[in-house]
Formats: sequence, structure tokens, C-alpha cells
Amino acid sequence: MTYVEYKHLIKEALDAEPAGMTWKELKEALDLPYKTPCPEWMKRLEREIGLDRTEKAGNARIWKTPA
Repeated sequence: MTYVEYKHLIKEALDAEPAGMTWKELKEALDLPYKTPCPEWMKRLEREIGLDRTEKAGNARIWKTPA
């Protein structure tokens, strides 16, 4: 999977869920092949689609895009 494919999937999923999703929820919903998110790709997502991971649910961070 390329970064562009990954970005499209993540953005589409988060745009459909305004409350956001955890990495585990994204991984399962999108059937992503990665055990953990790539730090470099997360930084790019923050710049390119406005990914925000500041909110927490328990120990997990909630991934969101701007409304």
C-alpha cells in the first residue's frame, strides 16, 4: 500500500466518523496490514489532512480530521 492510498483510506474513514476513531478501530475497519501506524506517515497526515490525535479514550488516542 502506498502512502497516497493509505491517506485516502484514513481521510475517508475519519470524514465519515466526526467523533473520530482509534488506531485499532481504523486498522480493523479498513483491514490495514500494519501493526502500528508509521510515525512519518502520521506527521504527513497531520500536515496534509489536518489529522489530530490529541484527544484520548483510555490509553488510545482518537484520530480526527477537521470538521
